[in-house]
Amino acid sequence: MIQFDAPPVVPADPQANVSDLLVDRVAASPDRALFAVPDGTGWRDISARDFHRQVVSLAKGFVAVGIQPGDKVAFLARTTYDWTLVDFALFFAGAVMVPVYETSSPAQIQWILSDSGAIAIIVESSDHSARLEEVRGELPLLRNVWSMHGGDLDRLVSQGATVEDDEIERRRNLADGNDIATLIYTSGSTGRPKGCVLTHSNFVELSRNSGKALREVVDVPGASTLLFITTAHVFARFISILNVHAGVKTGHQPDTKQLLPALGSFKPTYLLAVPRVFEKVYNSAEQKAEAGGKGKIFRAAAAAAVEHSQLLQDGKRIPLGLKIRFALFDKLVYSKLREAMGGRVVYAVSGSAPLGPRLGHFFHSLGVVILEGYGLTETTAPATVNLATRSKIGTVGPALPGVGVRLTGEGEIQVRGINVFKEYWRNPQATAEAFDGDWFRTGDIGAFDDDGFLTITGRKKEIIVTAGGKNVAPAVLEDPIRANPIVGQVVVVGDQKPFISALITLDPEMLPTWLGNNGLPADLALTDAAQHEAVRAEVQRAIDAANAHVSRAESIRKFTILPIEWTEASGHLTPKMSIKRNVIVGDFADEIEELYATPVNTTNISLA
Repeated sequence: MIQFDAPPVVPADPQANVSDLLVDRVAASPDRALFAVPDGTGWRDISARDFHRQVVSLAKGFVAVGIQPGDKVAFLARTTYDWTLVDFALFFAGAVMVPVYETSSPAQIQWILSDSGAIAIIVESSDHSARLEEVRGELPLLRNVWSMHGGDLDRLVSQGATVEDDEIERRRNLADGNDIATLIYTSGSTGRPKGCVLTHSNFVELSRNSGKALREVVDVPGASTLLFITTAHVFARFISILNVHAGVKTGHQPDTKQLLPALGSFKPTYLLAVPRVFEKVYNSAEQKAEAGGKGKIFRAAAAAAVEHSQLLQDGKRIPLGLKIRFALFDKLVYSKLREAMGGRVVYAVSGSAPLGPRLGHFFHSLGVVILEGYGLTETTAPATVNLATRSKIGTVGPALPGVGVRLTGEGEIQVRGINVFKEYWRNPQATAEAFDGDWFRTGDIGAFDDDGFLTITGRKKEIIVTAGGKNVAPAVLEDPIRANPIVGQVVVVGDQKPFISALITLDPEMLPTWLGNNGLPADLALTDAAQHEAVRAEVQRAIDAANAHVSRAESIRKFTILPIEWTEASGHLTPKMSIKRNVIVGDFADEIEELYATPVNTTNISLA
C-alpha cells in the first residue's frame, strides 16, 4: 500500500467555526475589498467591514422570524454575491444551510428538503418558486419560504432590526469545530443523492492550511477571482469561504454566456473552473481563427505552446527556433487569449474531471498556470492540488497540508485528514461502507509518482472488463475525445463485450461554427449532423487520436453519434456536468446492442 501524508502547517483550533474566518478577516483588514458586485458596466467594491455588517443584519432577520440554532435552511439560487451573504448569515445565526442546485427538478428538491429535514427555504427566482410549489404539499416540515425575487431578504433585514448584536455573537459562537456546518447532497451520478455532513473544522482547517499552501494564488496584493461555477457545489463553496479567510476579492457571474465580458471588466488574478471551461476557451479560439482564415496559424501556435511548456517542465533547453516561433505566436495568438480572460489571470484552479496534459501545457505557455486538483464532496473539495511552487502538468498534485492519501492494492484512492466529512446524513450503513477505519474510500483509481504526485486513472465502479478479460478505464479514452470541438459528451461501453465502443453526442454550441468553417450549412439540424459524412469523419479523427494512447484491446472499434443532447434536464448529467453512466447505459441499451450486432476485426481502426 502506497501512502503519502502531508502534515498540517497551521495548528488546529477545535473550537473555531466558519464565522470566525470572517471575524478574523475584518479584524485584519476591515477596509479591504472582499467582494465586488456589478454596477452598470463596472463593479462596485464591498469591504470586509461592510460585508460583515450585512451578514449580521441578515442573521438578525433569521433570528427574528424564529430560526433556531441547528435548524436546516435550504437555499436554491444561482452564483451571486447574495449566495455567500446568505451562507455567512446562516452561520452567524447558528443555522445549517442545505444548498440545492439551481437546476434541480421538483423531485430532487423534494428529496433534499425532506431527507434533510429543512424547515425553511430561500429561492431566488419565480421559476425556482414554481418548481418548489409542485412539491410543497409533500414537505410538511417546511414552515417558511422566502423569495429573493420578491424582496424577502430586505424584509428579513427589516424584521431583524430589534435583535441585539449580543444575540448574534452568542449564536455564532455556539458551534465548535466538530459540529455540522452544512449538509451538501452528492450530485447523484451513482444513485440517489446522499447528504454529506461537513463540519466547521472541515472548512476552517482546510481553509487555513490551503491558504498557506496556495499563498502565491490567494495571499498576494490585489488577488481576485470571478466565480461562475455554482456555489451549491462544494468546489466553489470552499473557494468562496477560502477567499473570505484569505482576503481575496470575489465577483460573481451566474450566466456563463456573459463570462468573457465579465472577465474583461473584472480582470481576476485567478480563476476557478472545470476542464470543460478550458476546452471551450481553446475550441472557441481555434474555430474563430479558422473562420478568419488563420486556423493553420492557431494550430501551429498551439503546438509550439505545448512543446515549449513540456520542455520547460522537463528542465530542457528551449531551441532557438522554438524561442523565435514562441515569441511571434505570443504577439499573434497568446496575448489575445490572455486579454480575453481579463489580462491579469496568473493561476487557474481546475477540478471535477481530468484536464489532460495538452490543455495544461497550452495554457501554461499563455502565462496561466493551471493548478489541477482532486477531491469530492466528502473531502470538502480538495484533497490534492498542484501548487505554484510544486506542480506537474498531467497530475492532480500532492496531498494538501493536513491530508493523507493512500492507494490500496487495487489502486483505489483513500483519503483521511482535516477535510474528510463526518458522515452521511441519517445513513449509517452508507457511512460504514464508505470508510476503511479512518480512511475514506473514494472509489477512484489512481497512481503516485515518486514525488507523491497523484494521477487519476478512472473510477473503480466504472472499470470495463471486456469479454476477453481486458480491464479498460473509460476516462483514458473519453477525455481526449471530449476535447474535440464538435463532441459534447462521450460514454465508452463494452463491459463483457468482445470490443470497446462509444456513444457520442455533439456540442450544439460549437457545432454551427465548425460546420460553417467546413463549408457546411451552419444551421444543420442535430439529427442530420449526426449522420453527415464530414461530421462522422471528424469524430473518427478524435477517436483515432484517443486510440493511439491505448493498446489494441482497449481501443474503440465502433461508435454511434446520437442525434440528441445529454443534459441535466434529460437526466443524463449531474449539476456539475458529469455523466450519469449507469443511466445512459440503461437508457441507450438498444443503441449499444446495435453496435455489437455485427462483429468487427481486431485491428486498431475504429469503424463507423
